[in-house]
Amino acid sequence: MYLWRAVRMAVPRPLRRRAIRILPPTRRLWLVRRVVRPPQARVLHKHPGTDLAKVRNGTGRPRTAARVDATASPLDVRRANINRVAAAWEGAGVPYFRVPQRQVGRTVLGVLESWRDRVETLVRVQLAGDGARVATVGTDAGPAKGGPAQVVRVCWPVTDLRGSLVLGDQYACEIEFWQEQDGQLVAPRSNPSVEVLPADASIVEAPDATFDGHWGNGSTSHYRTRRPFPVKSMDAVDFPIDVVYTWVNGADPDWLARKTRALAENGRVSANRQAANGSRYVSRDELRYSMRSLHYYAPWVRNVFLVTDDQVPAWLNVDNPKLRLVSHREIFGDTGRLPTFNSHAIESRLHRIPGLAEHFLYLNDDVFFGRPVTPQTFFTPGGSSRLFLSVNRVDSGPPLVDEPPVMSAGKNNRAVIEREFGRSLVRKMKHTPHAARRSVLEEIERRCPEEVLGTAGRQFRNPADISMLSSLQHYWAYLTSRAVPGDIKYMYTDLADPATPVRLAHALRHRNNDVLFLNGTDAEGLPASEQTALLEDFLPAYYPFRSPYETASSADAGAGALPRESGVTELMAPTPR
Repeated sequence: MYLWRAVRMAVPRPLRRRAIRILPPTRRLWLVRRVVRPPQARVLHKHPGTDLAKVRNGTGRPRTAARVDATASPLDVRRANINRVAAAWEGAGVPYFRVPQRQVGRTVLGVLESWRDRVETLVRVQLAGDGARVATVGTDAGPAKGGPAQVVRVCWPVTDLRGSLVLGDQYACEIEFWQEQDGQLVAPRSNPSVEVLPADASIVEAPDATFDGHWGNGSTSHYRTRRPFPVKSMDAVDFPIDVVYTWVNGADPDWLARKTRALAENGRVSANRQAANGSRYVSRDELRYSMRSLHYYAPWVRNVFLVTDDQVPAWLNVDNPKLRLVSHREIFGDTGRLPTFNSHAIESRLHRIPGLAEHFLYLNDDVFFGRPVTPQTFFTPGGSSRLFLSVNRVDSGPPLVDEPPVMSAGKNNRAVIEREFGRSLVRKMKHTPHAARRSVLEEIERRCPEEVLGTAGRQFRNPADISMLSSLQHYWAYLTSRAVPGDIKYMYTDLADPATPVRLAHALRHRNNDVLFLNGTDAEGLPASEQTALLEDFLPAYYPFRSPYETASSADAGAGALPRESGVTELMAPTPR
């Protein structure tokens, strides 16, 4: 690691990139994962005959045991941690109360200071003896050095079959010791609700969703708490939010035949290679991992709609009650022109999905959630959507045949905004999940039928298209007081860029981005086969747990299978912060 730092200081970046580029893509990622960015944790071995693996943290923490589970998720681990602690308190008669928390994924139980001895004994003997990892948490208002801990963190770490990821402290249950002072209960630290309660505040039971918003959705668990904790806060987002994916299998022979016929009928498309270039239709199993990321880090979504040209991924669990397949025929109806190979055309019809919620997120399969997010990331409590502006600009002048279709669409969006609102559209949008309101899209279609239906009728991307959902609707909603600018931690990388392995290794180690966008292109750089190899190394490491959107029989095709070698195996297992 120190040698690499010296190299970085002595060798200019262009030369470093050229040196890295000599290696095959998977070895590049290996280099930066093992040498440039040493892992935070390692799985030393799996205990024979058990579901436990021994984990060593690379930052100096002691070894700890993690349960191995092929289908775990952050939400599952979070629920298991609080339920095990709450069950111990119930069994011992400890009068706990659930407390709202600030950290996404964690949970908090409060107990009175007078119960400290009993609680600490339970933690030390019962919970730790049951395999829990126990640690104290510092607070700004904590006692003097050497005094009793005011917050204790408890979790049962879980890792995947390959040891790529450990779900531990970040999904722990934390125990707060509340002080009893002059007829009041005083919190040891701040929380999103109140920090001082009357000692006689009524005790009630409330469901999981009361405390963590949509992160508690689907849970049947109820917890003891005190008023006013069960009352929803002003910043709660409690309306349903759906997700819409668009996907295509560009290797399907039947689909390719339809595309070939359409290209022959639209000879003009050849004037702009990017209107129908092959990289737009390549499927590298990104959808599987994007849906895993959705399950891991945005479990609050209500339903997931997968829009395709009557294609179904072989691994997809079509029996999942949250999932619905939607055909192009269903949303185009008697509008547009099918078959279509135009993403702008498909965007223009998504608001016609039957049963779609008023508020929804639109994702391509190359967009991934990188860490836990909340609905507030994408919508305000009042229902406004959030837009994420890019630093990149929309060029001036009219649309051009030989420019990227996304640029032409931006110019056409600008013309619509100028005509309807007398405002100028300047910046593009980041390639993130697009927050949208169905009513806004319906309004655009009513007021701009020529642009919307014209786009829907073009089988390939065209200089006359608008990008209705990924750009235009954001500006429209903003100018009609239904959207606000938002902030999101976002990583974009082009898979053809020789620096991409370094970026992916950094993302894998730190896991500190809300969203990742991994863009496959035909640009000069890594050929398509090497881009695929790079993703085959990165995605299973970042998203190793199988999701409910996959069939159990598809596990071996993903990242779920155990290594076949026997004996002690040292595997990388970075723990997100």
